[in-house]
Amino acid sequence: MEIRYNKSMNKAVKPLLNWYQKNKRNLPWRKDTDPYHIWISEIMLQQTRIEAVIEYYERFMKYLPDIQSLSKIEEDQLLKLWEGLGYYTRARNLKKTALIIVEKHNGVFPQNYEDILKLPGIGEYTAGAISSICFQEKTPCIDGNVMRVYARYQNKNIDIQNPKEKKKVAEEIKKVLPKEAGEFNQAIMELGETICIPNGIPKCLDCPLKKEC
Repeated sequence: MEIRYNKSMNKAVKPLLNWYQKNKRNLPWRKDTDPYHIWISEIMLQQTRIEAVIEYYERFMKYLPDIQSLSKIEEDQLLKLWEGLGYYTRARNLKKTALIIVEKHNGVFPQNYEDILKLPGIGEYTAGAISSICFQEKTPCIDGNVMRVYARYQNKNIDIQNPKEKKKVAEEIKKVLPKEAGEFNQAIMELGETICIPNGIPKCLDCPLKKEC
């Protein structure tokens, strides 16, 4: 069944950005927009809670502060550093990607979505996050949080696991992305994680979109 969206998110952009600036959580990878920092945090956050990632992220940055140091580390040392996060393929792909960036990109992280997407272990969501947050490319980041916020905003019953529906939501989000694309992507994800929550009762009274939703 085709999904039909009847409400643009244009009116949601400014309230979301304002809300995010006032309410965003103080997380170590938000101190700057260095693509190395955003990349490592996004890979760590796959399948792992934010609270659990913070300590690992800070330790990782202490020992491997840049792409060059990551490209040189021995695999057993890297896996030891990653120990406890699980899904060790993620760590191996980090080193593969670091080597590619050093050898093929002169140590400079690629700056557009399509080139970032070609790197090992980086899918559409992560490429969208890096390209928008670090380089303000107007690329959406669609995860479960974004799908849920969008579905509730539209008052539609959307299967958030369906790739076709995910693609459609991405197209709709892309239409309204402002020049602060990275801020907007983080804002809608933050809203899904802290206000428009998946389990329990959503905190609708605290939501910046309550007038439109």
